Amino acid sequence: MSEEHRETGTGWPQPAGPGRPSGPAGEPDPRPDAPDPDELSPLAPEAEPAAPVEREDVPAPAEEPGAVVSPEPEPDPGEPDPGEPDPVSRPERVSVSRRLTSAGAMIAVLLALLGFTLVVQLKTTSTDPTLAATREEDLVRISSDLDSRERRLRQDIEALEDSQRQLRSGEQGRQAALEEATRRADELGILAGTLPAVGPGLEVEFRGPEKATSSTRILDAVQELRGAGAEAMQIQGADGTAVRIIASTYFVDGSGGGLVVDGRRLSGPYTILVIGDPATMRTALNIPGGVVSSVRDAGGNVTSEDREVVEVSQLHAPIKLDHARPVS
Repeated sequence: MSEEHRETGTGWPQPAGPGRPSGPAGEPDPRPDAPDPDELSPLAPEAEPAAPVEREDVPAPAEEPGAVVSPEPEPDPGEPDPGEPDPVSRPERVSVSRRLTSAGAMIAVLLALLGFTLVVQLKTTSTDPTLAATREEDLVRISSDLDSRERRLRQDIEALEDSQRQLRSGEQGRQAALEEATRRADELGILAGTLPAVGPGLEVEFRGPEKATSSTRILDAVQELRGAGAEAMQIQGADGTAVRIIASTYFVDGSGGGLVVDGRRLSGPYTILVIGDPATMRTALNIPGGVVSSVRDAGGNVTSEDREVVEVSQLHAPIKLDHARPVS
């Protein structure tokens, strides 16, 4: 036993592992050739990992009366709970959900309005008795009639626009104004029945009993021809007596038979000479339920013949205006 062992009073020392000499506790080795304390000696045995110690399940000790139980630490409100959804993404999800719901409701409303409109359109079309009872050929004639009217109206518009341009021009303004005034006077003379007229048209003849050729049916024929673009008309009886038909012409059944037109008595059969587009006017007369159909139902007959040249020569006395004056 060394002196160190005697001074410390310890027994035999435990065999020390390979180590390095050191100075006093907590101080490094003062020798200049001392190894780095952080380096391990190659002779030092590697420490084996400690084996895990198995513990038996020990029941928790029962709480003693009077013992103070420390409360469990409450979670920090600033830290999100891992089990709950991210609070930042929740408003975004709610906003997206609301937008989708609003868009769906708007689409449903628009679809409902579209369906209602289609149903109303179908009911309106299917409940039209005139079109439902009309044959395909008659529909084609009606369509052709409408196309002809549209063409005439477009031509009138172009003529009026051309007249307007000419009237506004500087040098030719006066001459164009004079020609336009003359043309308008001729047109008004034909419409008023104070000037004769000539042009293509129809010759329409009405035959049958008085019921079939009554004043009502003749007036219906005149209105249909006017609607189809008739520009000048006159009616004449069996004895050749003729009357010019204008806007103020009236038709009355005679007391002893026949017709009274503008105060003149006519006897059947009656012939109407009309200037206009022959195809359009013939289509207007032959529409189902129209003039030709009603006359035939009453036992009469209507015949129409195209004419390249129809002369409307009967004149109407000028109407004197007592109160109306043109606006200057």
